Amino acid sequence: MIISYQYRLKPNYEQRCRLNSWLEKLRCQYNYLLADRFDWWENNRNYVNSCPLVCSIAEPREQPEYYKQKRSLVQLKQERPWYKDIHAHVLQDMVKRVDLAFSRYIKGDKNGKRSGKPRFKGKNRYRTIGFPSIKPDCVNNNHITFPKLGNIKFIQHRPLPDGLTIKRALITQKADGLYVTLTLEDKSVPSLTVDIQPTEENSLGIDSGLEFFVACSDLTAVKLPKFYRQSEDKLAKLQSKRDRRKLGSKARRKLNQKVAKLHQKIARQRKQWHYEIANQLLDKADVLFVEDLKVSNMSRRNQPKQGENGTFLPNGQSAKSGLNKSFADAGISGFLSEILPGKAEKAGKKVVKVNPKGTSQHCAICLNRVPKELSDRWHSCACGASMSRDINSAILIKKVGLGVRLTIKRKSSDNKKRRSQRSVA
Repeated sequence: MIISYQYRLKPNYEQRCRLNSWLEKLRCQYNYLLADRFDWWENNRNYVNSCPLVCSIAEPREQPEYYKQKRSLVQLKQERPWYKDIHAHVLQDMVKRVDLAFSRYIKGDKNGKRSGKPRFKGKNRYRTIGFPSIKPDCVNNNHITFPKLGNIKFIQHRPLPDGLTIKRALITQKADGLYVTLTLEDKSVPSLTVDIQPTEENSLGIDSGLEFFVACSDLTAVKLPKFYRQSEDKLAKLQSKRDRRKLGSKARRKLNQKVAKLHQKIARQRKQWHYEIANQLLDKADVLFVEDLKVSNMSRRNQPKQGENGTFLPNGQSAKSGLNKSFADAGISGFLSEILPGKAEKAGKKVVKVNPKGTSQHCAICLNRVPKELSDRWHSCACGASMSRDINSAILIKKVGLGVRLTIKRKSSDNKKRRSQRSVA
Protein backbone atom coordinates (compact mmCIF):
# COMPACT_ATOMS: atom_id res chain seq x y z
CA MET A 1 0.00 0.00 0.00
CA ILE A 2 1.29 3.45 -0.97
CA ILE A 3 -0.12 6.68 0.48
CA SER A 4 1.01 10.31 0.51
CA TYR A 5 1.04 12.86 3.33
CA GLN A 6 1.54 16.58 2.72
CA TYR A 7 2.84 19.09 5.27
CA ARG A 8 3.68 22.76 5.16
CA LEU A 9 7.36 23.63 5.49
CA LYS A 10 8.62 26.53 7.62
CA PRO A 11 12.21 27.10 6.43
CA ASN A 12 14.36 29.91 7.76
CA TYR A 13 15.63 32.71 5.54
CA GLU A 14 18.84 30.93 4.46
CA GLN A 15 17.02 27.69 3.65
CA ARG A 16 14.33 29.55 1.70
CA CYS A 17 16.96 31.38 -0.37
CA ARG A 18 18.80 28.14 -1.06
CA LEU A 19 15.62 26.38 -2.19
CA ASN A 20 14.80 29.26 -4.52
CA SER A 21 18.32 29.06 -5.94
CA TRP A 22 17.93 25.32 -6.52
CA LEU A 23 14.63 25.82 -8.33
CA GLU A 24 16.12 28.45 -10.66
CA LYS A 25 19.17 26.30 -11.51
CA LEU A 26 17.00 23.26 -12.13
CA ARG A 27 14.72 25.32 -14.36
CA CYS A 28 17.63 26.48 -16.54
CA GLN A 29 19.03 22.96 -16.94
CA TYR A 30 15.55 21.55 -17.62
CA ASN A 31 15.11 24.02 -20.49
CA TYR A 32 18.58 23.22 -21.85
CA LEU A 33 18.01 19.46 -21.90
CA LEU A 34 14.55 19.86 -23.40
CA ALA A 35 15.96 22.13 -26.14
CA ASP A 36 18.65 19.51 -26.85
CA ARG A 37 15.92 16.91 -27.36
CA PHE A 38 13.94 19.18 -29.67
CA ASP A 39 17.07 20.00 -31.69
CA TRP A 40 17.92 16.32 -32.25
CA TRP A 41 14.32 15.43 -33.07
CA GLU A 42 13.94 18.17 -35.67
CA ASN A 43 17.22 17.27 -37.44
CA ASN A 44 17.21 13.47 -37.21
CA ARG A 45 13.63 12.24 -37.06
CA ASN A 46 13.34 11.65 -40.88
CA TYR A 47 15.04 8.94 -42.91
CA VAL A 48 17.61 9.99 -45.48
CA ASN A 49 15.30 9.23 -48.41
CA SER A 50 12.54 11.32 -46.76
CA CYS A 51 14.55 14.53 -46.47
CA PRO A 52 13.63 17.46 -48.73
CA LEU A 53 15.85 18.10 -51.74
CA VAL A 54 17.03 21.48 -50.45
CA CYS A 55 18.01 21.37 -46.79
CA SER A 56 20.98 21.73 -44.48
CA ILE A 57 22.40 18.37 -43.49
CA ALA A 58 22.79 18.16 -39.73
CA GLU A 59 25.88 16.63 -38.22
CA PRO A 60 25.04 13.08 -37.07
CA ARG A 61 25.09 12.65 -33.32
CA GLU A 62 23.81 10.24 -30.73
CA GLN A 63 20.21 10.62 -29.60
CA PRO A 64 20.00 12.48 -26.23
CA GLU A 65 18.03 9.84 -24.35
CA TYR A 66 17.59 9.55 -20.57
CA TYR A 67 20.85 7.81 -19.62
CA LYS A 68 22.99 9.96 -21.93
CA GLN A 69 21.58 13.17 -20.43
CA LYS A 70 22.01 11.68 -16.97
CA ARG A 71 25.71 11.09 -17.65
CA SER A 72 26.07 14.67 -18.86
CA LEU A 73 25.50 15.88 -15.28
CA VAL A 74 29.13 15.03 -14.47
CA GLN A 75 30.39 17.42 -17.15
CA LEU A 76 27.80 19.98 -16.07
CA LYS A 77 29.26 20.15 -12.56
CA GLN A 78 32.77 20.59 -13.99
CA GLU A 79 31.77 23.43 -16.32
CA ARG A 80 29.36 25.08 -13.88
CA PRO A 81 30.63 24.45 -10.34
CA TRP A 82 27.58 26.10 -8.76
CA TYR A 83 25.55 23.02 -9.69
CA LYS A 84 27.60 21.03 -7.16
CA ASP A 85 25.48 22.62 -4.45
CA ILE A 86 22.44 20.63 -5.68
CA HIS A 87 22.10 17.04 -4.52
CA ALA A 88 22.83 14.46 -7.25
CA HIS A 89 19.47 12.71 -6.84
CA VAL A 90 17.64 16.00 -7.33
CA LEU A 91 19.47 16.62 -10.61
CA GLN A 92 18.71 13.09 -11.78
CA ASP A 93 15.03 13.58 -10.96
CA MET A 94 15.04 16.69 -13.17
CA VAL A 95 16.44 14.65 -16.07
CA LYS A 96 13.71 12.07 -15.51
CA ARG A 97 11.06 14.78 -15.76
CA VAL A 98 12.49 15.88 -19.11
CA ASP A 99 12.43 12.30 -20.39
CA LEU A 100 8.86 11.76 -19.19
CA ALA A 101 7.54 14.97 -20.76
CA PHE A 102 9.23 14.28 -24.10
CA SER A 103 8.26 10.58 -24.19
CA ARG A 104 4.59 11.39 -23.64
CA TYR A 105 4.78 13.87 -26.51
CA ILE A 106 6.46 11.43 -28.94
CA LYS A 107 5.23 7.98 -27.90
CA GLY A 108 2.33 8.57 -25.52
CA ASP A 109 1.52 6.90 -22.23
CA LYS A 110 0.75 3.21 -21.61
CA ASN A 111 -2.65 3.68 -23.27
CA GLY A 112 -1.11 5.31 -26.33
CA LYS A 113 -2.54 8.75 -25.50
CA ARG A 114 -0.07 11.49 -26.44
CA SER A 115 0.35 14.74 -24.54
CA GLY A 116 0.90 18.18 -26.02
CA LYS A 117 4.31 19.54 -26.92
CA PRO A 118 6.34 20.23 -23.76
CA ARG A 119 6.85 23.90 -23.01
CA PHE A 120 9.94 25.58 -21.67
CA LYS A 121 9.66 26.65 -18.06
CA GLY A 122 9.48 30.39 -17.58
CA LYS A 123 10.74 32.13 -14.47
CA ASN A 124 9.04 30.79 -11.33
CA ARG A 125 7.38 28.04 -13.39
CA TYR A 126 9.62 25.21 -12.15
CA ARG A 127 8.20 24.58 -8.69
CA THR A 128 9.10 21.04 -7.56
CA ILE A 129 12.29 19.57 -6.10
CA GLY A 130 12.22 15.77 -6.03
CA PHE A 131 14.21 13.49 -3.73
CA PRO A 132 13.74 9.98 -5.25
CA SER A 133 15.23 8.39 -2.13
CA ILE A 134 15.42 9.70 1.40
CA LYS A 135 16.44 8.23 4.74
CA PRO A 136 13.57 6.45 6.55
CA ASP A 137 14.42 8.25 9.81
CA CYS A 138 14.48 11.73 8.28
CA VAL A 139 11.48 12.91 10.36
CA ASN A 140 12.22 13.90 13.94
CA ASN A 141 9.29 15.49 15.80
CA ASN A 142 8.46 18.61 13.79
CA HIS A 143 11.68 18.68 11.74
CA ILE A 144 12.60 16.85 8.55
CA THR A 145 16.15 16.33 7.28
CA PHE A 146 16.98 16.73 3.59
CA PRO A 147 20.39 16.03 1.99
CA LYS A 148 22.46 19.25 1.65
CA LEU A 149 19.57 21.27 3.12
CA GLY A 150 19.70 20.16 6.74
CA ASN A 151 16.81 20.19 9.19
CA ILE A 152 13.74 22.11 8.06
CA LYS A 153 10.83 22.77 10.36
CA PHE A 154 7.37 21.72 9.21
CA ILE A 155 3.82 21.82 10.60
CA GLN A 156 2.95 18.24 11.54
CA HIS A 157 -0.82 18.59 11.62
CA ARG A 158 -1.20 14.80 11.74
CA PRO A 159 1.31 12.14 12.82
CA LEU A 160 2.88 9.73 10.38
CA PRO A 161 1.39 6.22 10.74
CA ASP A 162 3.61 3.61 12.36
CA GLY A 163 5.10 0.79 10.32
CA LEU A 164 5.31 2.75 7.04
CA THR A 165 8.56 3.54 5.22
CA ILE A 166 9.26 6.93 3.64
CA LYS A 167 10.20 6.23 0.03
CA ARG A 168 10.20 9.65 -1.60
CA ALA A 169 9.89 13.35 -0.82
CA LEU A 170 8.80 16.28 -2.97
CA ILE A 171 9.25 19.94 -2.04
CA THR A 172 6.73 22.09 -3.90
CA GLN A 173 6.50 25.86 -4.15
CA LYS A 174 2.84 26.95 -3.93
CA ALA A 175 1.14 30.32 -3.79
CA ASP A 176 1.21 30.49 0.02
CA GLY A 177 4.58 28.86 0.70
CA LEU A 178 6.57 25.62 0.53
CA TYR A 179 5.08 22.17 1.09
CA VAL A 180 6.60 18.70 1.40
CA THR A 181 4.84 15.57 0.14
CA LEU A 182 6.03 12.30 1.67
CA THR A 183 5.31 9.04 -0.17
CA LEU A 184 4.83 6.23 2.36
CA GLU A 185 4.84 2.50 1.64
CA ASP A 186 3.62 -0.43 3.71
CA LYS A 187 4.64 -3.73 2.07
CA SER A 188 2.70 -5.79 4.61
CA VAL A 189 -0.60 -4.41 3.27
CA PRO A 190 -1.26 -5.38 -0.38
CA SER A 191 -3.26 -3.24 -2.76
CA LEU A 192 -6.95 -3.67 -2.06
CA THR A 193 -8.88 -5.66 -4.68
CA VAL A 194 -12.56 -5.24 -3.95
CA ASP A 195 -14.82 -7.99 -5.27
CA ILE A 196 -18.41 -7.05 -4.48
CA GLN A 197 -21.31 -8.45 -6.44
CA PRO A 198 -23.64 -5.54 -7.27
CA THR A 199 -27.31 -6.04 -6.48
CA GLU A 200 -30.40 -3.87 -6.43
CA GLU A 201 -30.01 -3.26 -2.69
CA ASN A 202 -26.28 -2.53 -2.37
CA SER A 203 -25.80 -0.36 -5.49
CA LEU A 204 -26.44 3.28 -6.40
CA GLY A 205 -26.54 5.04 -9.76
CA ILE A 206 -25.00 8.51 -10.01
CA ASP A 207 -25.44 11.07 -12.78
CA SER A 208 -23.05 14.04 -12.82
CA GLY A 209 -23.82 17.35 -14.45
CA LEU A 210 -24.00 21.10 -14.02
CA GLU A 211 -27.60 21.57 -12.84
CA PHE A 212 -27.01 18.92 -10.15
CA PHE A 213 -23.43 17.94 -9.43
CA VAL A 214 -24.65 14.47 -8.44
CA ALA A 215 -28.16 13.08 -8.94
CA CYS A 216 -28.69 9.65 -7.37
CA SER A 217 -31.01 6.79 -8.18
CA ASP A 218 -32.49 7.08 -4.67
CA LEU A 219 -34.14 10.33 -5.88
CA THR A 220 -31.68 12.65 -4.06
CA ALA A 221 -29.59 15.36 -5.71
CA VAL A 222 -26.89 17.83 -4.68
CA LYS A 223 -26.44 21.22 -6.33
CA LEU A 224 -23.03 22.60 -7.25
CA PRO A 225 -21.74 25.44 -4.99
CA LYS A 226 -19.85 27.06 -7.95
CA PHE A 227 -16.83 28.22 -5.96
CA TYR A 228 -15.19 29.91 -8.94
CA ARG A 229 -18.35 31.78 -9.91
CA GLN A 230 -18.69 33.06 -6.33
CA SER A 231 -15.15 34.50 -6.40
CA GLU A 232 -15.24 35.66 -10.03
CA ASP A 233 -15.97 39.32 -9.25
CA LYS A 234 -13.21 39.54 -6.64
CA LEU A 235 -10.80 37.83 -9.02
CA ALA A 236 -11.70 40.23 -11.85
CA LYS A 237 -11.05 43.26 -9.63
CA LEU A 238 -7.64 41.95 -8.58
CA GLN A 239 -6.64 41.15 -12.16
CA SER A 240 -7.82 44.55 -13.40
CA LYS A 241 -5.86 46.29 -10.66
CA ARG A 242 -2.79 44.18 -11.46
CA ASP A 243 -2.93 45.02 -15.17
CA ARG A 244 -2.76 48.74 -14.36
CA ARG A 245 0.58 48.28 -12.58
CA LYS A 246 3.90 48.56 -14.38
CA LEU A 247 5.47 45.35 -15.66
CA GLY A 248 8.16 44.08 -13.32
CA SER A 249 7.15 46.39 -10.47
CA LYS A 250 6.88 45.30 -6.86
CA ALA A 251 3.19 46.28 -6.73
CA ARG A 252 2.40 44.05 -9.72
CA ARG A 253 4.28 41.14 -8.15
CA LYS A 254 2.31 41.47 -4.91
CA LEU A 255 -0.99 41.54 -6.80
CA ASN A 256 0.10 38.43 -8.72
CA GLN A 257 0.57 36.68 -5.39
CA LYS A 258 -2.94 37.71 -4.28
CA VAL A 259 -4.43 36.37 -7.52
CA ALA A 260 -2.54 33.08 -7.11
CA LYS A 261 -3.69 32.71 -3.50
CA LEU A 262 -7.30 33.31 -4.49
CA HIS A 263 -7.06 30.61 -7.18
CA GLN A 264 -5.51 28.29 -4.61
CA LYS A 265 -8.34 28.97 -2.16
CA ILE A 266 -10.95 28.16 -4.84
CA ALA A 267 -9.20 24.90 -5.71
CA ARG A 268 -8.99 23.87 -2.05
CA GLN A 269 -12.67 24.68 -1.46
CA ARG A 270 -13.64 22.57 -4.45
CA LYS A 271 -11.43 19.65 -3.41
CA GLN A 272 -12.66 19.66 0.18
CA TRP A 273 -16.27 19.71 -1.01
CA HIS A 274 -15.57 16.82 -3.39
CA TYR A 275 -14.23 14.70 -0.52
CA GLU A 276 -17.29 15.47 1.59
CA ILE A 277 -19.66 14.48 -1.25
CA ALA A 278 -17.66 11.29 -1.85
CA ASN A 279 -18.04 10.30 1.81
CA GLN A 280 -21.79 10.93 1.67
CA LEU A 281 -22.20 8.76 -1.44
CA LEU A 282 -20.11 5.91 -0.04
CA ASP A 283 -22.28 5.86 3.09
CA LYS A 284 -25.31 5.05 0.92
CA ALA A 285 -24.11 1.98 -1.01
CA ASP A 286 -21.28 -0.50 -1.51
CA VAL A 287 -21.24 -0.25 -5.32
CA LEU A 288 -21.50 3.07 -7.14
CA PHE A 289 -22.31 3.19 -10.85
CA VAL A 290 -21.04 6.37 -12.56
CA GLU A 291 -20.85 7.53 -16.16
CA ASP A 292 -17.67 6.98 -18.14
CA LEU A 293 -17.55 10.62 -19.25
CA LYS A 294 -14.90 12.24 -21.44
CA VAL A 295 -15.13 15.78 -20.08
CA SER A 296 -12.28 16.94 -22.35
CA ASN A 297 -14.44 16.16 -25.38
CA MET A 298 -17.45 17.85 -23.79
CA SER A 299 -15.51 21.08 -23.23
CA ARG A 300 -13.94 21.36 -26.69
CA ARG A 301 -14.25 24.49 -28.79
CA ASN A 302 -16.91 24.52 -31.47
CA GLN A 303 -15.78 23.98 -35.03
CA PRO A 304 -15.64 27.21 -37.10
CA LYS A 305 -18.31 27.75 -39.76
CA GLN A 306 -17.57 29.42 -43.07
CA GLY A 307 -20.01 30.93 -45.53
CA GLU A 308 -19.91 30.67 -49.29
CA ASN A 309 -17.82 33.83 -49.62
CA GLY A 310 -15.25 32.61 -47.08
CA THR A 311 -16.43 34.71 -44.12
CA PHE A 312 -16.82 33.05 -40.74
CA LEU A 313 -20.36 32.60 -39.46
CA PRO A 314 -21.53 32.51 -35.81
CA ASN A 315 -20.88 29.04 -34.38
CA GLY A 316 -22.15 29.44 -30.81
CA GLN A 317 -18.69 29.52 -29.25
CA SER A 318 -19.56 32.50 -27.06
CA ALA A 319 -22.21 30.49 -25.21
CA LYS A 320 -20.00 27.39 -25.26
CA SER A 321 -17.21 29.30 -23.50
CA GLY A 322 -19.46 29.88 -20.49
CA LEU A 323 -20.39 26.18 -20.49
CA ASN A 324 -16.71 25.19 -20.61
CA LYS A 325 -15.98 27.49 -17.66
CA SER A 326 -18.77 25.81 -15.70
CA PHE A 327 -17.30 22.37 -16.48
CA ALA A 328 -13.92 23.52 -15.16
CA ASP A 329 -15.56 25.02 -12.06
CA ALA A 330 -17.39 21.76 -11.29
CA GLY A 331 -14.31 19.51 -11.57
CA ILE A 332 -16.40 16.52 -12.67
CA SER A 333 -13.51 14.62 -14.26
CA GLY A 334 -11.27 14.74 -11.19
CA PHE A 335 -14.13 13.74 -8.92
CA LEU A 336 -15.23 10.70 -10.97
CA SER A 337 -11.73 9.53 -11.95
CA GLU A 338 -9.62 10.19 -8.85
CA ILE A 339 -11.39 11.29 -5.67
CA LEU A 340 -14.41 8.96 -5.65
CA PRO A 341 -12.48 5.78 -6.69
CA GLY A 342 -9.71 6.59 -4.21
CA LYS A 343 -12.11 7.02 -1.30
CA ALA A 344 -14.00 3.88 -2.34
CA GLU A 345 -10.82 1.80 -2.38
CA LYS A 346 -9.89 2.92 1.14
CA ALA A 347 -13.43 2.17 2.34
CA GLY A 348 -13.44 -1.31 0.78
CA LYS A 349 -16.14 -0.37 -1.71
CA LYS A 350 -16.38 -0.27 -5.49
CA VAL A 351 -16.91 2.31 -8.25
CA VAL A 352 -17.96 1.00 -11.67
CA LYS A 353 -18.01 3.14 -14.81
CA VAL A 354 -20.78 2.42 -17.32
CA ASN A 355 -21.36 3.54 -20.88
CA PRO A 356 -23.45 6.75 -20.73
CA LYS A 357 -24.87 6.27 -24.24
CA GLY A 358 -28.65 6.65 -24.22
CA THR A 359 -29.00 7.24 -20.48
CA SER A 360 -30.49 10.68 -21.08
CA GLN A 361 -32.72 9.69 -24.00
CA HIS A 362 -34.69 6.81 -22.48
CA CYS A 363 -37.32 6.44 -19.81
CA ALA A 364 -36.16 4.86 -16.56
CA ILE A 365 -39.55 3.16 -16.03
CA CYS A 366 -40.56 1.69 -19.40
CA LEU A 367 -37.14 1.97 -21.14
CA ASN A 368 -38.72 3.55 -24.21
CA ARG A 369 -36.83 6.23 -26.09
CA VAL A 370 -37.85 9.80 -25.15
CA PRO A 371 -35.73 12.26 -27.20
CA LYS A 372 -34.71 15.43 -25.38
CA GLU A 373 -32.60 18.45 -26.22
CA LEU A 374 -29.87 19.67 -23.86
CA SER A 375 -32.14 22.52 -22.76
CA ASP A 376 -34.93 20.10 -21.75
CA ARG A 377 -34.36 19.56 -18.01
CA TRP A 378 -37.54 17.63 -17.22
CA HIS A 379 -38.39 14.06 -18.24
CA SER A 380 -41.99 13.20 -19.15
CA CYS A 381 -43.03 9.91 -20.73
CA ALA A 382 -46.28 8.48 -22.07
CA CYS A 383 -46.08 5.75 -19.41
CA GLY A 384 -46.74 8.41 -16.75
CA ALA A 385 -43.16 8.89 -15.53
CA SER A 386 -42.40 12.51 -14.67
CA MET A 387 -39.18 13.49 -12.92
CA SER A 388 -36.02 15.52 -13.26
CA ARG A 389 -33.92 14.61 -16.25
CA ASP A 390 -30.85 13.96 -14.05
CA ILE A 391 -32.76 11.70 -11.65
CA ASN A 392 -34.08 9.71 -14.61
CA SER A 393 -30.51 9.33 -15.93
CA ALA A 394 -29.25 8.18 -12.51
CA ILE A 395 -31.89 5.41 -12.39
CA LEU A 396 -30.96 4.34 -15.92
CA ILE A 397 -27.24 4.30 -15.04
CA LYS A 398 -27.97 1.92 -12.19
CA LYS A 399 -30.03 -0.34 -14.45
CA VAL A 400 -27.33 -0.36 -17.11
CA GLY A 401 -24.74 -1.19 -14.45
CA LEU A 402 -26.88 -4.12 -13.29
CA GLY A 403 -27.08 -5.47 -16.85
CA VAL A 404 -30.35 -4.04 -18.17
CA ARG A 405 -30.23 -3.22 -21.89
CA LEU A 406 -31.92 -0.08 -23.16
CA THR A 407 -34.58 -0.85 -25.80
CA ILE A 408 -35.99 1.35 -28.54
CA LYS A 409 -39.62 0.68 -29.46
CA ARG A 410 -40.32 2.11 -32.89
CA LYS A 411 -43.67 3.35 -34.06
CA SER A 412 -45.94 0.85 -35.83
CA SER A 413 -45.95 3.00 -38.99
CA ASP A 414 -42.16 2.76 -39.21
CA ASN A 415 -42.31 -1.02 -38.81
CA LYS A 416 -44.95 -1.31 -41.56
CA LYS A 417 -42.81 0.75 -43.95
CA ARG A 418 -39.78 -1.49 -43.35
CA ARG A 419 -41.82 -4.66 -43.89
CA SER A 420 -43.27 -3.32 -47.16
CA GLN A 421 -39.78 -2.37 -48.38
CA ARG A 422 -38.48 -5.87 -47.61
CA SER A 423 -41.42 -7.54 -49.43
CA VAL A 424 -40.89 -5.39 -52.55
CA ALA A 425 -37.20 -6.22 -52.53
